Amino acid sequence: MTNIRVLIADDQIMVRQGFTVLLNAEPGIEVVGQAVNGQDAVDKAADLAPDVVLMDIRMPVVDGIEATRQLTEPADTAVKVLVLTTFDLDEYVYKALRAGASGFLLKDASAAELAHTVRVVAAGEALLAPNVAKRLIAEFSRLADTPRAPLKDRVGALTERETEVLSLIAQGLSNAEIAERLVVAEQTVKTHVSRILTKLGLRDRTQAAVFAYETGVVRPSGSA
Repeated sequence: MTNIRVLIADDQIMVRQGFTVLLNAEPGIEVVGQAVNGQDAVDKAADLAPDVVLMDIRMPVVDGIEATRQLTEPADTAVKVLVLTTFDLDEYVYKALRAGASGFLLKDASAAELAHTVRVVAAGEALLAPNVAKRLIAEFSRLADTPRAPLKDRVGALTERETEVLSLIAQGLSNAEIAERLVVAEQTVKTHVSRILTKLGLRDRTQAAVFAYETGVVRPSGSA
């Protein structure tokens, strides 16, 4: 099995080295490089082709949010960004996900949580730290009251069932939970999710959740 290739971007050397030691000790994960700022992360990602970039938010030259945007903007990009920060602030959660991040985790997470998140994000799933999920919804409530018209037009490509599944994804339900809610097989849900991502041109479930809130498919209260 091929190792998950990880690039660590943080302006603090102790953080970079600490994460490198932790992740290299995990089976199936390999740290292939370190970057000292956002621009360095973009440049090294082009050379090293990592599967996942661990991205600090506050860095000099180019910050983590702009670097995330540059890394994930190309439609054919395969890299996933996992944003790490010590700043438990709503605005950063929202901006990072809007920029294209696939996950968000606080730096005080355990080594096991970090490794698990890297694996989940690399697999194309979505993961947000539970303690920021509620604030994320509150931030959407404050900043995304008006659906974005260009995105809203794309909802029409979805079937009624796919729209329903998208709504449940945005509410944080797993495939198993969605299957139970809709009384269908989990494999059927996986097929729906795959079709949703393809039709909407999205990378993963995190981006699907962002899309659902921004287009009004789901209101921040959690009601479709």
